[in-house]
Amino acid sequence: MFGDLFEEDFSFISNDRCGKGKKSKPRDSEPPAPRDFTNLSGIKNQGGTCYLNSLLQTLLFTPEFREALFSLGPEELGTLGDSNKPDTKVRIIPLQLQRLFAQLLLLDQQAASTTDLTESFGWNSHEEMRQHDVQELNRILFSALETSLVGTSGHDLINRLYHGIVVNQIVCKECKNISERQEDFLDLTVAVKGVAGLEEALWNMYVEEEYFENENLYRCGACDKLVEASKSAKLRKLPPFLTISLLRFNFDFEKCERYKETSCYTFPIQINLRPFCEQTEMDDSEYMYELFSVIIHKGGCYGGHYHVYIRDVDELGNWQLQEEEDRLIEDKALRDTENGEEEEHPLAVLKGILSEEESKQIPVDQLGQKLLEKKGVSWNKKYRKQHGALRKFLQNHPQIFHFSPDENKVGLKEKHKLPFKSHSQGQDLLSPPQKNDLQWNSEKSPMRPRDSSVGCHWFDLNDSKVQPIKEKDIEKQFQGKESAYMLFYRKSQLKRPPEARGNPRYQIPEHLLNEMNAANTELQKERAECDSANNGIDLHLHLSSCYKFHNGALHPSLTWKESVVDLTIDRRKTLGELRQSVFQILESWEGDMILSIAKPLPAGLHLYHILDGDELTLDGIGLADGADIFVWNGKEVGGTKVMTGPEHEPVVVNVLHLAEYNEGGKGQHFTESQHVFSCSTKLGDLRRALAPSGGIILKNSSGPDKEAKNWEVFLEEDMKETVKSVGLTDGCSVLILDSHDQSFVNVSSGNLTAFTYDISWLQVKNFCTTDEEKQVKITATIETVMSDIKMKAIRELQLEEELANDSCLRPVSANGKLLSPVPEDYTVKEAELKMGSLLGLCHGKAPTSTQLFLYFIVGSDQNASSEMEIVVEETASVKECLNLMLEKAGLSGDNWHLRRIDWCYEAGEALSQEDATLKELNVCKGDTLVLTEGKLPPKGFLKIPIWWFKFSSHGGKAHDQVSGLTCKMDALQLCPAGSEECIHTDEDLCYAGSIEIAGEASVEDLKMQVLTLPCFQEQIVPLPSFLRAWTMDSKRPGKLLRNNKQHLNECKLGARVEICIEPLQKEENLGPHELLLRVQMSIPGERDYHDPMDLVWDVSKECTAWALRQRVASHYCLPVDKIEIAKYFPERFEWLPISSWTQQISKRKRKKKQESLQSAPYYLKDGDIIGVKNLLLDDTKDFSTVRDDVGKEKQRQLALEKKKSRKAERLQDHIVTEEKQNIKHRKPEVALSINVGIFR
Repeated sequence: MFGDLFEEDFSFISNDRCGKGKKSKPRDSEPPAPRDFTNLSGIKNQGGTCYLNSLLQTLLFTPEFREALFSLGPEELGTLGDSNKPDTKVRIIPLQLQRLFAQLLLLDQQAASTTDLTESFGWNSHEEMRQHDVQELNRILFSALETSLVGTSGHDLINRLYHGIVVNQIVCKECKNISERQEDFLDLTVAVKGVAGLEEALWNMYVEEEYFENENLYRCGACDKLVEASKSAKLRKLPPFLTISLLRFNFDFEKCERYKETSCYTFPIQINLRPFCEQTEMDDSEYMYELFSVIIHKGGCYGGHYHVYIRDVDELGNWQLQEEEDRLIEDKALRDTENGEEEEHPLAVLKGILSEEESKQIPVDQLGQKLLEKKGVSWNKKYRKQHGALRKFLQNHPQIFHFSPDENKVGLKEKHKLPFKSHSQGQDLLSPPQKNDLQWNSEKSPMRPRDSSVGCHWFDLNDSKVQPIKEKDIEKQFQGKESAYMLFYRKSQLKRPPEARGNPRYQIPEHLLNEMNAANTELQKERAECDSANNGIDLHLHLSSCYKFHNGALHPSLTWKESVVDLTIDRRKTLGELRQSVFQILESWEGDMILSIAKPLPAGLHLYHILDGDELTLDGIGLADGADIFVWNGKEVGGTKVMTGPEHEPVVVNVLHLAEYNEGGKGQHFTESQHVFSCSTKLGDLRRALAPSGGIILKNSSGPDKEAKNWEVFLEEDMKETVKSVGLTDGCSVLILDSHDQSFVNVSSGNLTAFTYDISWLQVKNFCTTDEEKQVKITATIETVMSDIKMKAIRELQLEEELANDSCLRPVSANGKLLSPVPEDYTVKEAELKMGSLLGLCHGKAPTSTQLFLYFIVGSDQNASSEMEIVVEETASVKECLNLMLEKAGLSGDNWHLRRIDWCYEAGEALSQEDATLKELNVCKGDTLVLTEGKLPPKGFLKIPIWWFKFSSHGGKAHDQVSGLTCKMDALQLCPAGSEECIHTDEDLCYAGSIEIAGEASVEDLKMQVLTLPCFQEQIVPLPSFLRAWTMDSKRPGKLLRNNKQHLNECKLGARVEICIEPLQKEENLGPHELLLRVQMSIPGERDYHDPMDLVWDVSKECTAWALRQRVASHYCLPVDKIEIAKYFPERFEWLPISSWTQQISKRKRKKKQESLQSAPYYLKDGDIIGVKNLLLDDTKDFSTVRDDVGKEKQRQLALEKKKSRKAERLQDHIVTEEKQNIKHRKPEVALSINVGIFR
């Protein structure tokens, strides 16, 4: 109904990022988060269901509604387990609502799901993504509940709680007669525009009177004349719960657009309704109502978001504002310090340490060390058991501590820094709190502070997020784009029993309690498993006995896998526990064991710092998942001393020399070799090693954004610099020019002046690992083989050599799409790659020259299905390719076939020859195929949807069927052609199913097979000749299949034909020259027609107007000159008279060939409607009906609207701005509905 009037706005949702060094897992694999400190559960948003979530939370926090719903047991509602049984009546909606309420009350999760509830509504995924008006939902949901609870003890649940009565009265000023009319209501709709607040709106509705006077008089039934009168309305009956809907959205008739009323509109927390009631003599308490829920709409007229403020009547939640919680934590820490308790609170200790520091932040490891120095005991021994790991404890108090972006350093927030004074022994102590500070008394103050008034705690429930608010925050929703939209009041007299206060289990049925207990147990189990998995880190232990040191780095003496031992350990364990685990693995280890951080580099394995501090946690020392640890004695490996640390890091340099000869190729060629140097090596030593006889060294300083020909000369003063200081890193290239090659260099400018344009590059980007997509440049010529480029890229990207057997190079298009892999035996030239192209190093083997690399999607919807890839032999059959794609997509069954992608990227031609090879069908490398559900009929067979059509001859005028035929046929399209169900669209037309039939079969065989469909089982059809078969054309019966013996192939039906079957009262065998028409006689004096009748007309001799007039006149036994006939065009609502000019021409002229009615302008064909007028009774020449006038007027209005819209669009094109172009298109307006079973 409202379309995207309240389209969802997700701007308030933040993106969570994974912490450094932590494993990232799919969201679906993690159990739902537990409830936060409020102890209340939110509701997940399914995409556009925030309006539903707000209303459901309001109903949940209406205890009387909740308990009335829980009071209905399985004996009245049934059970969800019986919902699929055919003969049982299960009231699914109230059962799912009960279950959802139990989850919200008892299940320990941050947010509950409404998927089961919306499925019980009959909503699909499109409905869940579309947002509606919450006021509309309130009425529809109550109606659905009333229908669902018919025949149960809760049949009056809605009326009992929400039903009220308004009485409208008109009082005659003369006879004082009172005329009154009662109106029932479940909610009151009040105006917002031009009104200051709720009380004023109610005053205008139920106190102010409207007067009938002067020219506007009222006809009194008692006086029987026009008299002066007054009209008023009063509230006759007040419900226990009063729902008020605010008319925030209006329509501007001048601008022809909707708008939201954002002016200030006040409403009280408590309201006395006595002035607005008919009976006012009762006690004040009978009229007092208290606000307990405010549904808020944030946004504009065509988009926004709902959330709700709710008063916790039963005190189920923990109401604690963040600033008060911070203050209480600090006061407790100060109290512990002041009283000199033996067990100091860790907050006070840590704040004391951080307040001493001059720097704003210190490393977390250093904080743990300072705690050890100050207290003489580590965090793990004193606090870990009660408060957990140090880092986690700091993260749990973000209001006091703040981390650096990399979370390695921690500091104290400015407002929490404490003054210090020096103790006589030099120990710093916290200054005691002042006398006027808040005093903590455990006997007087409860551990869970609450407001003094009962049930006055308010919460903001915003989908999954729940947070406490103050009562005064409601005033912020009086006006603006974020303002109140629905108000819910409860009678002040309604009191809650003491046992319900703070008890979420109150009145919940036993079977739901058991279900929630079991679910909580399972959740705890899942969270424990997930916590263990999330905190587990995989470490790679490199054993020194399996390594040797040469060429500046450590290299395994065996294979890489044989030299490494994998160990999984909890990151919360200490370094000492890790050391103990390594000892247990290496039982034969003797002597000291040193653990050093290692890192695989292109040159080999290099060691960095030694891990020290056995009392520190692995997380505290920054040990990340996948870290490499070298296990050794700390001195030597294999008798060779090992240099450790970043200052001795080895660097692999590509060294280029000019080739001594060039095999006729264009430009200069080079020889390339790799050398390893320590990053602390002097440049002079490097030159002596690479150019003993002297020469010039040039460095290629090209980066990702620089040209490949940017070479720099190292001058003599650079020779004292180190490899690291001059910027040489792994993969950098240096060019060595001997003395006779120095003519190529302009030393003064430092540039290379010749042949540099021939040094070519290909860029390779790493797509094999998800953590980092690194990019490198590889030197190459047009004759370089792709396998060599791949191996160079693997080495420079520091990947494992084993990856060469399971990787390939794929060109990357301009829009970032990975194209078909390049065969490894191709050269750069054969692969048609341009120098400088970007290639992606990806998992998977490259196809050979006899294989095809194909893309495929499941279904034709690109948004719903992601593109997948597959490599198949070009000699594989279509069936084999289909099976491979099904296996890769995780699908099964034989109800699938393949189609090509057409030019507009939709499913096109089907690959129907399953035994043909892909090569025979011209399927090429890089093509995209569509995996389509539905089995193709066998070769030579047709799959034909069948429709059942009975041309009605009763129940209304014939023209109702004629004019309504188009509408009926439109309705057919609502039924999918693949459906096997008989779906009735109206009385005369329904979808019957589909059949598979050979193309060689006859029309008679088609009719015989149609009779086997379920919808035809109850029909009595003696012979196939008692059925009439039509093809469907433009949503209407089109071509008549007249010859029962004709083969279907001869009928030229096409691949997507649909057949309409019409039953007959008598046998029919139409000849090839017989035309079937529907004739109907007009009703004299009325613009209408009698029921239509079938008329068979033989057109073998002639098909002229004169011949048709004769046939129609003979059918009705009327003289030819006393009738007029016309053909009806239903799509235009027009009648075209069939001219009778041939009556006056001579017989001689008549012998000339006359124009056929089967050509222009009549195009007469089977099934056409022919209107007939009897001139003896009706001499009007107008064939049209009232419905034709209505139809034409609608078409005219539609044409005018289109013309206006086109004109407005052209005008808008001239003034449209860039900002306007970014506005989202509005979704079509769709009515909201909830499907409910019949329980009467």
